[in-house]
Amino acid sequence: MTTFEAIVLAIVEGITEFLPISSTGHMIITSSLMHIAEDDFTKLFEIAIQLGAILSVVVLYWKKFFPLNRWNFYLKLIIAVIPALVLGALFNDKIDALLESPTTVAVSLLVGGIVLLFIDKVFNKPAVEKDEQITYGKGFVIGIWQCLAMIPGVSRSAASIIGGMQQKLTRSLAAEFSFFLAVPTMAAATGYKLLKTFKTHPEILKDKHNLMLLGVGNVIAFVVALLAIKFFIGYVQKYGFKLFGWYRIIVGAVLLILIAKGYL
Repeated sequence: MTTFEAIVLAIVEGITEFLPISSTGHMIITSSLMHIAEDDFTKLFEIAIQLGAILSVVVLYWKKFFPLNRWNFYLKLIIAVIPALVLGALFNDKIDALLESPTTVAVSLLVGGIVLLFIDKVFNKPAVEKDEQITYGKGFVIGIWQCLAMIPGVSRSAASIIGGMQQKLTRSLAAEFSFFLAVPTMAAATGYKLLKTFKTHPEILKDKHNLMLLGVGNVIAFVVALLAIKFFIGYVQKYGFKLFGWYRIIVGAVLLILIAKGYL
């Protein structure tokens, strides 16, 4: 992987991690177009730079995460992340196999886009406006919804936001809780991937060039994600999710055409 390729992937990650359009799907397609998708370091890089993106959540919402005596808040996140940790451990190999499939990404983007076109009308009676009102049960259900994102192209953000709205959270609160839930979820995924790589391909993490690319990628993903979150919350409060639905449908359709033509 070149420095330029790392910067491109990091920008894609920063923009897409918290938007309901699938960061994993976009990075798989981007790396496929750059012909580096099969590289072991690329697979690690695509997951590891998510750490930079999720740190932007901690910075933007530092009052939610600090002081550390808000045990109730942390317990909700722990309960909500349990389904993803369990299913991720049970089906890790199958998930890794799906990560190599542009067709899976394209179909997931298309189907998810159709869902987003109607989500505002389906869940239009929110009753939960503050995170203090989110019960442990609601958090756990949202965590189950998040597991749908193990299918590349579904979008962790979209799945957990839809889960939040199904549990009667307002659009903005559902989005914020999705951001909060990303912190333990992606931290666990990144830690697991780094540990697995260290055991199976230790030479990857001993390469100084690779370590430099990981550092650059995380910094860029962090900065871009900060801007993306601010845009997303403001936009969703005013206009809802329809724009993202149409975007997913168009991108999914284009990708299916490219796959049929043999370009992917």
